[in-house]
Amino acid sequence: MSDSSYSSGHLFRWVWTNYLRQHTGTMAIALLFMVLEGSMLGALAYLMQPMFDQVFVEGQADMLWIVGIVLIGIFLVRAVSGVAQKVLLTRVAQKTAAHLRTDLLDHMMKQDGGFHQSHPPGYLIQRVQSDVAAVGDVWRAVITGAGRDAIGLVVLMGVAINVDPLWALLACVGIPLLVLPAAVAQRFVRDRARESRDLGATLSTRLDEVFHGIVQIKLNALEAYQSRQYRDLTKRFVNTEVRTAFGGAAIPAMVDIMSGVGFMAVILYGGSEIIAGEKTIGQFMSFFTAMGFAFDPLRRLGAMSGLWQVAASSIERLKELMDAPLLLKSPDNPIAAPAETPDIALSNVSLSYGDAQVLTDLSLTAAAGQTTALVGASGAGKSTIFNLLTRLVDPNSGEVTIGGIKTTAMAMEDLRQMFSVVTQEALLFDETLRENIVLGRTDVSDARLREVMEAAHVADFVDNLPEGLETRVGPRGSALSGGQRQRVVIARALLRDTPILLLDEATSALDAQSEQVVQDALDRLATGRTTIVIAHRLSTIRGADKIVVMDRGRAMDEGTHEELLERGGIYADLYRLQFQDGKTVSDTRPMGPKGRALLANTPSEPNLFQRLGQALFG
Repeated sequence: MSDSSYSSGHLFRWVWTNYLRQHTGTMAIALLFMVLEGSMLGALAYLMQPMFDQVFVEGQADMLWIVGIVLIGIFLVRAVSGVAQKVLLTRVAQKTAAHLRTDLLDHMMKQDGGFHQSHPPGYLIQRVQSDVAAVGDVWRAVITGAGRDAIGLVVLMGVAINVDPLWALLACVGIPLLVLPAAVAQRFVRDRARESRDLGATLSTRLDEVFHGIVQIKLNALEAYQSRQYRDLTKRFVNTEVRTAFGGAAIPAMVDIMSGVGFMAVILYGGSEIIAGEKTIGQFMSFFTAMGFAFDPLRRLGAMSGLWQVAASSIERLKELMDAPLLLKSPDNPIAAPAETPDIALSNVSLSYGDAQVLTDLSLTAAAGQTTALVGASGAGKSTIFNLLTRLVDPNSGEVTIGGIKTTAMAMEDLRQMFSVVTQEALLFDETLRENIVLGRTDVSDARLREVMEAAHVADFVDNLPEGLETRVGPRGSALSGGQRQRVVIARALLRDTPILLLDEATSALDAQSEQVVQDALDRLATGRTTIVIAHRLSTIRGADKIVVMDRGRAMDEGTHEELLERGGIYADLYRLQFQDGKTVSDTRPMGPKGRALLANTPSEPNLFQRLGQALFG
């Protein structure tokens, strides 16, 4: 969320080059209709002189029908032209907004994990939805109104100058005085509009947090607190919107004041000429009709400058996101992914997020076709390994290889096609059960779908759903239980049939009965695949081919379940904590040799009591 600022000209060129230029033909046709619509006001003003002088003053009754027919023609052409150009430009504006929204979403989905950590979902939703919609709506209003009003203003000023150039000059005497105040007002509007957009993003983020955490909010009686926080943000948002409206209204208000000054000058000077017989009533009515019509589009153009600043603040935010660099890209000449079930290796990998060191000189391997489990306290770096394997992030140093090929040497799509991931939070979309399993694939037969559903135990409950496979599962799968959602994700993974399986606490949130069913499905899924499991519940990984014990971003020990228990250390202590009647038991046996070697080079951190002693007694 940068604070950089772009000039209005730069933003306009960006929108024109990337989105509007492809609609040049449609906009040219709309421009022709704008000319017709705008020029009709000039024709009406021009008609005032013969109508007053020849019909009303000289009494030429035969001119009444001619004037009447011409008036009908003027308003008919103006009406048809107005509808045509509005439809055409609305089409352009909506297509431009849709193109921009799609490009923005595509670009954000290509960003790495660090980008999404620094840009909350509410902020990004505000950009994709509200800002793009604001750009589309304001852009349509600006190009529709500004084009029509600018052309009408030119034609009307031409009529006024034709009647008397000096009168026209006197009418515009106050316009130069608007330049500086208008510039100040435009900057004010843009700054307030930018502030308003940021507050809108904050409000969206707050709502996202409230609705996703509604259960915890209720359980902790936080409704009043959350309501107060949201009310305070809303109050700031309302105040900013009011200030933006004030700035936007100031420009047309200044136009009104200057228009009054101009009209007064014309009446004083022109009125004396009419009294002296130097000008006719028809000329005066033609001039004042033209100038009356002219100051109205001038006023709207002044208001549109404020509207443009609102749009500019949104475009500015959108461009900041589009300019955000892609830190993770596929290589120019990628190497093909391994065809067989691969092994996995991390060699001397270090990674930090800002100042926080996550992994330190980490080396580990996972044999092809076997199950490797990662255990350790929260924050040990286990989930980060998954992010490295799938290139959601790249290491600061070291190498990650799959089947002997560096992950950075493969195309991103090819790399990620090698993985199936089952996590604690099963991600389902608000679509049918069938769509949540096949995920857009059209080559899946009913027989194959039934096969994976039976293997994942989805078939156990699908027939009980109201519409079977065609039942919509609700937002985030809310129509299904936790165990059912996990089984759907496992069916999805079975259908993908990838060589590598990543399991992250896949059964930790389930009850005992659901866990047994899901664990059975996971065991089937892992067969013949290179599988890496993250688990805090050690009962789920006792049968792993290898268990890697992690602590503070390092691999402290590794081996089978029996070997680690025999050697003692962190794993043995964790195991006894979970399985000896819930009692905390210290491990008096020595740590494994790998753990001793790494721990000797790892700076120790004070425990809780040591930190309290330092805080209290210095």
